[in-house]
Amino acid sequence: MTAADPRVQTWAPVCQAVALLLSPYAEVVLHDPETDQVLEIWNPMTSRAPGDPSFLGELDELPPSATDVYGPYEKLLVDGRRLSSITAILRDPQGETSAVLCVNLDRTPLEQAAAVLSAFGAPTVPRPQPLFEQDWRERVQHVIGAQVRETGNPVERLTRQDRLAVLRRLDEEGVLAVRRAAPVVAGALRVSRSTLYSLLAELRAPRTEDRP
Repeated sequence: MTAADPRVQTWAPVCQAVALLLSPYAEVVLHDPETDQVLEIWNPMTSRAPGDPSFLGELDELPPSATDVYGPYEKLLVDGRRLSSITAILRDPQGETSAVLCVNLDRTPLEQAAAVLSAFGAPTVPRPQPLFEQDWRERVQHVIGAQVRETGNPVERLTRQDRLAVLRRLDEEGVLAVRRAAPVVAGALRVSRSTLYSLLAELRAPRTEDRP
């Protein structure tokens, strides 16, 4: 599922052109809608690679902004960077869905120079939950990224209370109940598993005022 795939050969020049034009601020991803896997990725912003799950969700549940186009919508990376993402359905000559193209644009330079570059800022609509509700890893990144933006501190400098707030929200959303979620959350928070379990024990311990 790399360059040998005919869909990659067909769309690679377009994807490469977009990635080069917006480098280093744009990630371009080509997905296989049938297997729900990444076909190829240009300028990756995370550790995703060809063959990894796409977690596209049901695009039919989202209102298109144009024919076969969804977004721009907002995403957050674990380091707090905010992305404007747009998704397009690519069809074959028979009109059947062949691939799904996603472009993720890092908004950081636009936010830093909003007064000068506001005209280039792509508008966003509320983040469409159906697209990502199956990807709990996406929820981990989103919750931690939101905490980073709120506190103004990088992940490594989050306080114990900040990390407890992140875990409380993830617990409320059921993420921590997912099998093998703990090592993923620990890695995203930049803490050891033992530290994570200590935080979880503190989070779930009954408060003194709640004891009989």
